[in-house]
Amino acid sequence: MADLSKGDGGAEGTPLGLHNLRPAPGAKKSKIRVGRGEASKGKTAGRGTKGTKARYQVKAGFEGGQLPLIQRLPKLKGFKNPAHKQYQVVNLDRLAELYPQGGEVTIADLVEKGAVRKNELVKVLGSGDISVALTVTVDAVSASAKEKITAVGGTITDRS
Repeated sequence: MADLSKGDGGAEGTPLGLHNLRPAPGAKKSKIRVGRGEASKGKTAGRGTKGTKARYQVKAGFEGGQLPLIQRLPKLKGFKNPAHKQYQVVNLDRLAELYPQGGEVTIADLVEKGAVRKNELVKVLGSGDISVALTVTVDAVSASAKEKITAVGGTITDRS
């Protein structure tokens, strides 16, 4: 075996170097040039006969004029319930602040006192305690709030 460290690894007495490296004979094939005449891969050039794909490149995902799948699917995840009601909430401790002597609680009165915005649904929740009797007329009342209001002698009237 030839000793490459002595510099005799090249052809016929030339030293081995990067400038004179060559691929082995037959290792490199020339590129096939399609569509350059019928003698060598000409005519259809490997694309078969006729049809869209034979004539020009079709972009990925093209469905022949039909609305593509990517456009048919919804853009954002999730579901928006059209029947969902968004309530403004008022807790019992807030009602105790606004009505220290008790009385009638209406949506118009709560709007006037700044507890809720007008033209929106109002729900009373049971957070906190109440010690005076209230007559509550709102869109919805939670079960715990209903229990606490009736326990101190108050009444609840549904608007719906």
